[in-house]
Order: sequence, then C-alpha cells, then structure tokens
Amino acid sequence: MTKDRVNDQVLEENQVAGNGLLDRRLFLKKGLQFGAITTLATSTTLATAKSETPKTEINPADLPWMKTPGEPFSIYGMPSKHEDDVVRYPSPNQVVPGNGVSWTPLHKMEGTITPNGLHYERHHNGVPQIDPKKHRLLIHGLVKNDLTFSIDDLLRYPMQSKICFIECGGNSNAGWNKLPAQAEAGYFNGMVSCSEWTGVPLSVLLDEVGLRKKAKWIIAEGADAFAMQMSIPIEKALDDAFLALYQNGERIRPENGYPLRLIVPGWEGVLNVKWLRRLKVTNRPVMARNETSKYTELQASGKARIFTFPIEAKSLITSPSAHMLLKEKGLYQITGLAWSGRGKVSKVEVSADAGKTWAEAELQEPVLDRSLTRFRLPWHWNGKQSVIMSRVTDETGYEQPERNKLVKERGRKGFFHYNAITRWQVDTDGFVSHVYEKDETQKDNSDISIDSDWD
Repeated sequence: MTKDRVNDQVLEENQVAGNGLLDRRLFLKKGLQFGAITTLATSTTLATAKSETPKTEINPADLPWMKTPGEPFSIYGMPSKHEDDVVRYPSPNQVVPGNGVSWTPLHKMEGTITPNGLHYERHHNGVPQIDPKKHRLLIHGLVKNDLTFSIDDLLRYPMQSKICFIECGGNSNAGWNKLPAQAEAGYFNGMVSCSEWTGVPLSVLLDEVGLRKKAKWIIAEGADAFAMQMSIPIEKALDDAFLALYQNGERIRPENGYPLRLIVPGWEGVLNVKWLRRLKVTNRPVMARNETSKYTELQASGKARIFTFPIEAKSLITSPSAHMLLKEKGLYQITGLAWSGRGKVSKVEVSADAGKTWAEAELQEPVLDRSLTRFRLPWHWNGKQSVIMSRVTDETGYEQPERNKLVKERGRKGFFHYNAITRWQVDTDGFVSHVYEKDETQKDNSDISIDSDWD
C-alpha cells in the first residue's frame, strides 16, 4: 500500500466532524506517515508562497554561525532580531497623547503565558515613571486603623502567586460593527494577556486595618496623572484580590503598573488598577467616569447594564486566522485560546463547516482557573472554501454565543464586553479573512463609534 493510500485511510478513520476535522489525539498516535505538517504563511508572502525552491541538505560549513564564536553574555536577554515583527501594536489614533491601547500579537504566539514585553497596554494619561522609594499605599475610610505601606513594607509580607488572564472590557469591540474587522487576530482581539502574578493577598492587609460593619466597597486609585478610580465589592476584595509586585518572576514593568498593581482575577481589566496608591473603604461605589459614562451599557430593551464585573467565556482561533495563508491542501493544526472569568474552561469545540458539525479540541494542560487555555485540533483542508470557528464552554455550563444571538440580546449600543464566536473564512486560494454569519433580521446597520477610550 502506498504512503498516500495509508494517509487517506488514516484520515478517513480519524475524521470526527464534517469538512476534515480529525481526532484531537491524532498527532499523538504512532506510526503515521504524514511527515511534516503543512505550514502557514502570512499574507505578505502570497506572491512567493508557491515558488519556494526545493528543500536541500544544508552543509554546516556554509553556515557562518557554526564557524565562529557567538555573542558574549548579556545582562538581560532580548528576542532574536529575526523575530522583530512579534511586537505590540499601539493604537494609531490617539486623540490625547498617552490615552490609548496596544494589542498583544496573539496570532504570533504560542502557549498561554504572555511575555512581559508583549502584555497588552491601556493607559489614560501615559505611563508614570514612579520612584518606588517614594511610592506609598494608603488604606483608609471605614477601617479601624488607617495605615500607609511603603514598597519595602509590602515586600516583607508573605506572598502568593497566581496565573490568570487580564482582559480589557473593550476587547474585540469592533465585533459590534456591521462589517467584520479585517485586522489580524491579535490586533482585533489582543487586549487580553496572561501572566503569573505574585504579591500580597488584599485580605491580609484589610484584616490588619480592620473593617468596620458598614464596609461594602473598596475604591482603588492609581498614581498616574489620570488618577484612575474603580469600585470593587468588599466580598471580592476579601476573596482572591491581591496586590501584585511581580509579573512572570520579575518586578512589574512600568507599563504594567510598577511598582504596585491590584489584581482582581477573572474580572474586567479596568478593575486591575495599575500604579496603585490608595484603597478607600466605603459603603457605596464611587460612581466614577469609568463606571458611568463608560461600562454602563444601553441594552436593546432600553435598560442599562452597570458593574459587569466577571469576564464571560470566550475563545478565539489564532491559527489559521485573518491575513494568514494556507500554502496548499493538506494537514494543518487549528489552535487558539479560550478563557472564562467564572472559572476553568470545560471544553472547546471547533467547526470547519460554519457550525454544521463540531469536534472537541484537545486542551493543553494544565487547565487553570481564570487563565488562558490553549486548544488544538488536527484539520485536513481539502482546498475548498471553509469557515472555521471555535466555541468554549466553561465549568459553570456557560457556552460562548454566536454573534447574532449576542446582538439580539444586547443590541449594538454597548461598545464593551463582546465575546461572540469569531469566524475565519479560508478561501480556495488559502487566504483567511474574518466573516460574520448571515443575519436577515438585523435592521440597524450603523457602526458604533469606536474610539480609544476603553479598558
């Protein structure tokens, strides 16, 4: 039996859903004769993708880096110069300098942990350059003892570490528009990142200051020129919120909140106040600008949502995704990320026929609480137009909705908290683009007003 016939038989035996979706454990099976998995190219290589020279054996003598000593030791490692396109993408239109975002390039990354230098940014008035020796945290209000902590004080406390994601409430908000955004996956959905944060449990400090009976909320304030203020229920503060001093093993970088950041696991990004300088314990929320004019969402019913704290379950295929190119028919790995602010990811399903059939993807271990989870699934592309999509179900049973359902339930006036299924269309030439499902009932085709004032 020829190799091609063996492969055809293996593909047929391992197909678990329509349009070539294969058993999630296919790549772990022994004895397969597929050889190397078919590769992807970016859209910039469209003209040359099919004109590559045949592979030939490389003579080590022709490689200069195998003939001379390499670079000396460095005091801080940097990425290879050949990976200079794996960078954050800053928002191009900043009406006010320092007020905007930069996206994490999810489509150029693997695994689940975001390097510190690629963690998404959202700033309201630039990045303050804070001297940690002069920085103080004040806890006051409805407490028995007002206390002030220096950074050196906090570094003496017992610490905890937690891997968790932070997602901006405005992430993916272009999905509300009538036409699908055609940016790369990371520059459409890249205001989400995942790190190991290390710091002091907030409950420890609140126990030290002593809460009064009327204490219901905590107002967190940053030390930037915007003086961001956000309200957090006391129950969450006492549960799992903590004051982070480290990110992925090193001190937090300035753009991520140095020297002190509040971490509120699973809740929207704006609550994870950077450059934290004050915690005021009160009996009611502060009703600041980012709790009223922002994050208060007008619904289709005419009512408004306010204090939408937990991030709803969401998933995204990062490869293949927009602007990528499938060079030829064959076997590919579909991979992406899933997350939920309400707990662990329970399962991720993938469709390659626009939702007609679904197959369960393999989840990369460990699957952690309120953390990014990597999923993978083998797919044999037959060269025909295909629509690939993913949907996540979290441990509460919540299932990620289709866009039509989300728009019907919430309208298109809210701007924030978009978590609908994303569809990528693979054309017959292999080019991938973003598409919506058909919606014959949608009457309001006006775009929402997208600006840089989000979190």
